[in-house]
Amino acid sequence: MHYDLIIRNGTVMFPWGAAEADIGVRDQRIASLSVTTQDEADQEIDATGLHVLPGLFDSHVHLRDPGKSDVETMETGTRAAALGGIATLFDMPNTTPPVTDRNMLAWKRRHVEEVAHVDVGIYVGATRENTPELGVLEEFPGVCAIKVFAGSSTGTLMIEDDAGIEAVLRSGHRRVAFHSEDEYRLRERRALFKPGQDYANHAQWRDAECAWRGTGRILALARKTGRPVHILHVSTAEELEELAQNRDLATVEVLANHLTLVAPDCYERLGGLAVMNPPIRDARHNEACWRAIRNGQVDVVSSDHAPHPLQAKKRPWLEAPSGLTGVQTLLPVMLNHVNAGRLSLARLVDLMAAGPARVYGVANKGRIAVSFDADFTLVDMKRSATITNDWIATKAGWTPYDGMKVTGWPVATIVRGRVVMRDGELVTPSTGRCVRFLP
Repeated sequence: MHYDLIIRNGTVMFPWGAAEADIGVRDQRIASLSVTTQDEADQEIDATGLHVLPGLFDSHVHLRDPGKSDVETMETGTRAAALGGIATLFDMPNTTPPVTDRNMLAWKRRHVEEVAHVDVGIYVGATRENTPELGVLEEFPGVCAIKVFAGSSTGTLMIEDDAGIEAVLRSGHRRVAFHSEDEYRLRERRALFKPGQDYANHAQWRDAECAWRGTGRILALARKTGRPVHILHVSTAEELEELAQNRDLATVEVLANHLTLVAPDCYERLGGLAVMNPPIRDARHNEACWRAIRNGQVDVVSSDHAPHPLQAKKRPWLEAPSGLTGVQTLLPVMLNHVNAGRLSLARLVDLMAAGPARVYGVANKGRIAVSFDADFTLVDMKRSATITNDWIATKAGWTPYDGMKVTGWPVATIVRGRVVMRDGELVTPSTGRCVRFLP
C-alpha cells in the first residue's frame, strides 16, 4: 500500500490505551493503524522513543485579530500553537470589531483559510442585539459555540442579567460557553480597592464568591431552560462542588494557569504578569482543581491565551490589563505535570483532545481512529527544556513561565496529514482551515 504519510515505531495513544503501532495517512485522513514494513509513503516519520497523541486542542484563546495586531494576529497565534504542539484552537470573539454577526463570521472564516497554520474554530459573541439570531449563527460553518461574557467585558459583549442570559439560552440548541464571574459583585467590590495596591488584591476583589455566584446563576438558568452550558476557566472549590451536582447539563473547563500558579506566590514573583480573570487563587482552590482533574469532573484543560504588551502588564495594579499568554506553553506545562505524577498521559489526552471534541461536537477530530482527521501531536516525554521568552512566537513576546524547567516536550505537530511543526521549526506554513462541527 502507498500512503501520503507513515508514522512508524511510536507509542500511540488510542482511545483504548497506549500501544505500539504504525499509522498510515491518505487524503488528510487516518487510513490504517496497521501499516506493514512493505508499505511506502511520500513521507515517513520515525517516532521511536516518542508518544503519538491525537492532535491536541486549545479550545480557549484570544488571538486579537482583528484589532490588536501589535500583540497578536491569527498568523502569529496559530504559529505559536503549532510550535507548542497544538493542532486545533478555538478563537474568542472579543476583537475589534467583535465577531457577533454574519459579516464578521464570513471575514473570520476567510482569514483562517488565508493565514492560519493550524485548524481553527470560531466563537460567536452573544449581545442583546444579536440574541434572536444566535440559533442561526451557531449553525454557521466553523462556529464552535456561542460565548457569553456574564462579567468582565466591555461594549455590547456583556450580558450580566438573568433575563438577558435566559434569552440567550432560549435561542438555539448547542452548548453555550460562559465567562461566569458575577458582574454585580464586581462592581460592588470595586470601591474597596485603589489603583497601585498590591497585585495580590486582584484575587481579593474578584473573590471566590464572585465566581461562585456567577456560576450558580448560570446553572439555575440552564436548569430552567434545559440548555447545556460550558463553564469556562472554573477556578474555585465552591464552583466545582455545585457543578458536580449538574453534570447532566454543565461541562467544565479548567486552565493550566490555575493548575500551575498559586497565590500569593505568583503575584510576588510575577506582579502584573500574573493578573488574569478569574484570578490565580490560593492553594485551597488549586488543590480543588486537581481533585476535579483526578475524579473526572473536568472535561477540558485550556490556556485562555490572552496577550497584552509587556509594558502594559508592568503597570500598577488596576492599570495593568488582565490576561496571560499561554497557547504555546500549554502542552509543555501539562506534560511537566504528567511527569510529576499529577495526572496520566491518557488523562491529558482526554482533557486536550477527546474532551474538547465531545464538549463542542467536533466532527472527525479528537482521537486516533481510521477515517478521522490525520491530526497528531508527537511528544518526547523524557526531554527536559527550559521555557523562555525567546521561544515565544506571540507578538507580545513574553510568558509567565519564563525560566521554568519542564520535562516533556512537543516535537511535531501534524494537521490533516501535513507536518506543520518538526523539531521546533515551522515546516509547512498556512495550511489551517475552519473546524467542522456536528449540527
